[in-house]
Amino acid sequence: MAKHYEIRADYDRDTIVMYQAYSVAIAKPALKQQTFVKPFSFNRMTWIKPSFLWLMHRSQWGQKSNQDNILAVRITRTGWESALCMGVLTGYEKSVHANPMTWRNQFENAKVHVQWDPERSIKGADMQVDSIQVGLSRHVIHHFVDEWIVSIEDYTPLVKTIRRLLHKGDIRNAKKKLPPEYVYPVPDEIGAHLKLGQ
Repeated sequence: MAKHYEIRADYDRDTIVMYQAYSVAIAKPALKQQTFVKPFSFNRMTWIKPSFLWLMHRSQWGQKSNQDNILAVRITRTGWESALCMGVLTGYEKSVHANPMTWRNQFENAKVHVQWDPERSIKGADMQVDSIQVGLSRHVIHHFVDEWIVSIEDYTPLVKTIRRLLHKGDIRNAKKKLPPEYVYPVPDEIGAHLKLGQ
């Protein structure tokens, strides 16, 4: 049985895929440069997510305004795990924090925020396990953009194909198009403060 808090992702020995949804104004130059450039903002938190279906739920399968371009951003596992090391949960957790004040102090000074949200099925149903999203502050974004990104791929055509299959009620073939995701092995010393494995 799946643990309630675990990371599932498309990854290999050295890299892991994050999914993000943007307007064409940001996505097009990012695809051309294979990293993020203006008008991408380097002064606000950027959220990265390894769950494809969670982002599909959030972006309404690429139909929300300014979220109609779906990017698969492949980053180094070294970068990903360094972000997790810096991460602080967005809410107080008794199993992780000594007390609410300790959490508040950590959160207010955190360079990386970590939030758990219900994972979604291809139909949008709550899967009873949670999916991680990681917020990179302006203090970390340049590392993400300049050091961690290996490649950026446009998944918008794939999203449109799956969306058409779902509209036709062809769930079986829609599922076949989904990117692969496997449980990502996070070292205990990294995961304990993020509820991983609970």
